[in-house]
Amino acid sequence: MATPERPTVIKVLLIGPSSSGKTSLLKRYVDDVFEPDDTTTTIGVDFREKKMTINKKLYRLLLHDTAGQERFRTLTSSYYRGAHGILLVYDISNRDSFLSMPNWFAEAERFAPEGVLKILVGNKTDRTAQRAVKASEGEELANKYGAIHFTETSAKTRDHAKEPFQKLVDAIINTPGAMDVNRPVAGSAAVDISAQPQTQGGGCAC
Repeated sequence: MATPERPTVIKVLLIGPSSSGKTSLLKRYVDDVFEPDDTTTTIGVDFREKKMTINKKLYRLLLHDTAGQERFRTLTSSYYRGAHGILLVYDISNRDSFLSMPNWFAEAERFAPEGVLKILVGNKTDRTAQRAVKASEGEELANKYGAIHFTETSAKTRDHAKEPFQKLVDAIINTPGAMDVNRPVAGSAAVDISAQPQTQGGGCAC
């Protein structure tokens, strides 16, 4: 009897400020659900997985949903180890959420393996009336910090919600060296994450 093919593991992190909607985006991608009353703050790191077949090859996608609040940051730095890709998520209706993103890019630079692939995501496009960040600003920030793609999404309406995950996985599979888990960590300088603004108020605290 032939031995079943072992799936190739791909590790992806979701990072960004509290209440940017990381957990909701993850649930939409994995389970295609949206829980409007889910305001539970992620503590440390939540973990989900998704199996898929691409070009007749099996993959096991490990998705780590990291806490956005500063008091949990010491719990999450070790989870960057071995990451193949990172989704950096902010809330388009919250200006402070967007302004904190350089800190998150810096944290990824400090802790993630060298050459890790990054995609910037502006979430909550269902809040058009409350938009505080232009799409062009997100595009500019993505280009500035070397993200391979920028997109705006809504976990609530499904609008482009699966796109960043799909594009990141495709890029990891098709980029030479991106699957190498032994890459060194790129950065070494200290990063002051406590300086980032924290979102207050209602909405998804993921």
